[in-house]
Amino acid sequence: MFLLKKLLTTLILPPAGPILLAFLGLWLMRSQSRRWRNGGLWLAILSLAGLLLLSMPIVGKALMAPLEQYPPISAAQLQRAQAIVILGGGSYFAPEYGGDTVGSATLERLRYGARLARQSRLPLLVTGGAPTGGRPEGELMRDTLEQDFGVKVRWVETASRDTTENASLSAPLLKAAGISRIALVSNGWHLPRAIPLFAKQGLEVTPAPMAFISGESSLPTALLPGGLGASREALHEYLGQLYNRIKEAK
Repeated sequence: MFLLKKLLTTLILPPAGPILLAFLGLWLMRSQSRRWRNGGLWLAILSLAGLLLLSMPIVGKALMAPLEQYPPISAAQLQRAQAIVILGGGSYFAPEYGGDTVGSATLERLRYGARLARQSRLPLLVTGGAPTGGRPEGELMRDTLEQDFGVKVRWVETASRDTTENASLSAPLLKAAGISRIALVSNGWHLPRAIPLFAKQGLEVTPAPMAFISGESSLPTALLPGGLGASREALHEYLGQLYNRIKEAK
């Protein structure tokens, strides 16, 4: 089920989704029916135009803006928490490190989590498994925090495959230590989906967002196609929120 969900997500989101629709449009243009040919032409044009728009920074920032709804955590909010939880954001095989290591998104989260831990002296939990094989991300996160940032990690969760399991598998570790209030570290666009999942486990969650993307854009660079990263992440979060609502409604 997990792999099927990942496959469907990949096929729906850009760039694969719009490109597949464009190919469908081109295939429909071979029809004997003029109506189907015209429909196929418009489908191909709109799909490719949509892909171009999604690659513009101004569109990516606009999609991100509703997701980045939480401000940076304050000192008072941080002191109210009993622990800091850092969510994994991906890993990869790096021969220069002799094996798997954390990806750029995870590294950003770890850097900010280490900063908060030094400020507050709160214990740290890191969470992330190995859904596609290799070393669990939680272990890689712990190694990075302790070896590169000099910050000790108290709990390591290594079996989760997604954000839902990050929450359901981390909560027992925290509750066993009497922890009920956490500061949750992740990208600002990820927290609107992650917070309810941790709250559902009976935890009081204070958002600790980082790496904000939305904001003012400088023209004309904001209109120049420069990649699908922001748009894809935003659409992924909207899709994830929709999936969680449908699952809860059943």
